[in-house]
Order: sequence, then C-alpha cells, then structure tokens
Amino acid sequence: MIDGATLRDLRHRARRTQADVASAVGIPVTVLSAYERGRRQPGVEVATRIVDALGFHLRFVPIPDPAVQARRLADVLHLAETLPYTPRPVQQARR
Repeated sequence: MIDGATLRDLRHRARRTQADVASAVGIPVTVLSAYERGRRQPGVEVATRIVDALGFHLRFVPIPDPAVQARRLADVLHLAETLPYTPRPVQQARR
C-alpha cells in the first residue's frame, strides 16, 4: 500500500516531527516510527489519516487482473494479425 520510506519522505517534506504527526493522527510515536522503518504496515484507514495530517492525499489505483490483461493483449495481437500488411523498403538515413 504505502511503504515506510514514502511516509518518512512525506513527513520530511511537510517539515513535521514524528511526535507531531503521531499526535495529530492519534497513534503512538513508536507505531509511526515502526511504519517509517518498515517494521509495521499501516492499514488503509491509518495510512490515509497519516497522509492527510501531512497535507497530502492518497489515491488508490486498482491493480488490473493479470488474466484480463492477458486476454486483452491476445485480442489486440489477433486483430493486428488480421490487418493487411504491405512491407515497405527501408530507407537509408541521409548523412
């Protein structure tokens, strides 16, 4: 979801201390520190609260289903094979 290095980077950009952010979010400083060091992973709700407290916003991007993506690619490749193709000579580059 969001890694610790990103949380730390956002906090530094916002020029906020761990204590300040933890207090604003309502979590212990030790927990925020563990998130930033990658020892713990915040849930969606807590991560959203942290990022909001820093003045940023999370945007969730759905991860496409690999099977659906593979089928779409196969359809496009099949379509490409059915299109007429006329080879053209390769032009020499001018020097």
